[in-house]
Amino acid sequence: MKIGILQTGHSPEDLYGDFGDYDAMFCELLGGNGFEFQTWAVVDGIFPDGPEAADGWLITGSKHGAYEGHAWIAPLEDLIRAIDARKQPLAGICFGHQIIAQALGGKVEKYTGGWAIGPVTYTVDGKDLTLNAWHQDQVVELPETARVLGGNSFCRNGVLAYGDHIISWQPHPEFPSAFVGGLIEKRGRGVVPDTLLDAAASKLDTPVDNQQIATFLAEFYRKERT
Repeated sequence: MKIGILQTGHSPEDLYGDFGDYDAMFCELLGGNGFEFQTWAVVDGIFPDGPEAADGWLITGSKHGAYEGHAWIAPLEDLIRAIDARKQPLAGICFGHQIIAQALGGKVEKYTGGWAIGPVTYTVDGKDLTLNAWHQDQVVELPETARVLGGNSFCRNGVLAYGDHIISWQPHPEFPSAFVGGLIEKRGRGVVPDTLLDAAASKLDTPVDNQQIATFLAEFYRKERT
């Protein structure tokens, strides 16, 4: 099965050598499942010819906002709607979670409650999962076709599904805690309040459930659909 990765941002240069770019983190997360991967850096204006270019799709995180006026946002939304129309499996993470919602009729904005940084616990289908977060933007209005699978008091729309072919997560199952530590120092200082960054840094030894989400996503892509 070929998974097309729609890359909407790049890892900070200072962290690239140790962790790779965002697409590489997903290849590592989902490695060992027999998938073939191909990346299109849509953030750089590189797009597939259409949804038929892959069997399933994944949209990465980004430092950009879904509501910003970048030239690649509108064609990405068009591609999301085309993937949805074909009922192909599509997963979105962080920015990917937000842009899917926006493309399908929801609303994304900067959350007035501030940032979520570092290990955060979400209740998903009645089960608590801890994953690394890095976001201020949130899905604040749901598309008509979305249903909420999980979240918490800070981010109520933390995990969304659309039919049986689209799933999206606000947190980052692809981020190891060491990468979040790097983000705190390389991208967070001067942007996120230091008190939040310091609190997150103090919790980076908290176990995270990345592997559980990797297993979930692998099963999601392999699921038989009619």
